Amino acid sequence: MAATSTSLASQLYIGLRRPCLKLDSFNSQSFSVFDPNLRLSLSPPRPSRAIVAMAGTGKFFVGGNWKCNGTKDSISKLVADLNSAKLEPDVDVVVAPPFLYIDQVKNSLTERIEISAQNSWVGKGGAFTGEISAEQLKDLGCKWVVLGHSERRHIIGENDEFIGKKAAYALSQGLGVIACIGELLEEREAGKTFDVCFQQLKAYADAVPSWDNIVIAYEPVWAIGTGKVATPQQAQEVHVAVRDWLKKNVPDEVASKTRIIYGGSVNGGNSAELAKQEDIDGFLVGGASLKVHGFFKICLTKVSKA
Repeated sequence: MAATSTSLASQLYIGLRRPCLKLDSFNSQSFSVFDPNLRLSLSPPRPSRAIVAMAGTGKFFVGGNWKCNGTKDSISKLVADLNSAKLEPDVDVVVAPPFLYIDQVKNSLTERIEISAQNSWVGKGGAFTGEISAEQLKDLGCKWVVLGHSERRHIIGENDEFIGKKAAYALSQGLGVIACIGELLEEREAGKTFDVCFQQLKAYADAVPSWDNIVIAYEPVWAIGTGKVATPQQAQEVHVAVRDWLKKNVPDEVASKTRIIYGGSVNGGNSAELAKQEDIDGFLVGGASLKVHGFFKICLTKVSKA
């Protein structure tokens, strides 16, 4: 019986044992030492079949991922600024503070903005030092969790299957999932963007019981925290390919109702042009979400989407 239990545990947590980058060698430029003409030099992904555009029908969605930033004082100021701004009613806005500050944010942030965690464990809590369970997140009042972010994949070493299982468990506990996908620079240059994104999507599809509470976030790794942003056309071609994949691989209605948002150096200066693209249903914002004026400018880009 013990051997069986060990085997099951090994299958469940296999995603933690993949070799990953050494943390002491990682910095914000780990994926981004590129030439300044990156946007021009990137070759487009090579589709394997014809793709038909189908715009999403869900409400525009903007998430702010605060990552590992903030102190009690700075977050108090950030929340006060968020509370003072006026949001349009037809935009869902979510912020993801570090776990340590979720309770502080929940107790002081306007209910108009929902709260997400940045990570959750793959199953029920227990003897998993340093991890956060979905049950604990629900207890704190979280509505969402970000899973599959490239920093979890490529720094921590979580693999596709493990991330899919995490998404399934979070959904089973009533959390919405912001399910991240995206390719490395070398994968885009090799024409593998679609292959990588579809493989990551399949891992979610193989595990989750329903797509009702999932938002897909396409975040090309080469654009995260680098100042390099995909052109609106580059982002749109991946978004429409993702929607096409959903149409062909999960129930048809999922393709139109699932929101597909873009992340990767989004800011108040580039969000309006990106939002005009038919299949971009919102944004997952990193550093710019820590600056309220710019973040709310991004939230207001919904009005530019004809």
